[in-house]
Amino acid sequence: MEKFFNHIQLGYLGLIPFLGCVGWPLMFGSNSLNLEFFTFYSIAILAFMAGSLWRAGEQSYSNAIKAVLPVIPVPFLSFLPVEWALAWLGASFWLVLIFEKATPQWKTYHKDYQKMRVVLTSVVFVCHILTIGMSIYPK
Repeated sequence: MEKFFNHIQLGYLGLIPFLGCVGWPLMFGSNSLNLEFFTFYSIAILAFMAGSLWRAGEQSYSNAIKAVLPVIPVPFLSFLPVEWALAWLGASFWLVLIFEKATPQWKTYHKDYQKMRVVLTSVVFVCHILTIGMSIYPK
């Protein structure tokens, strides 16, 4: 457990900005700055999570594809309506989790870490759905 304790704490702490961006419009009304922050934070966290799939010493072609597949479309998302971009980002968190669960290392991870990854992915996905809803119906 000790090995993953910091990972678990940092994982849950990383959720705070997502929850804050969902809560802010509910308390103070929506604005474009909140939506932009949510989107950019989502991109940053997704890139970090996808990059962690390509571990040192395991740079195979398939691992490289899995690491870049969720983030390659990100620059093109700016040409789409924000709702579509958020939908891609939200779905990509599930894609990264699916790729991670397919690795041989997944079975060696502590059950608390595995549970945390599923919980965080679920909450982040719901935050994306709520943010999409708030961007469609801002008031």
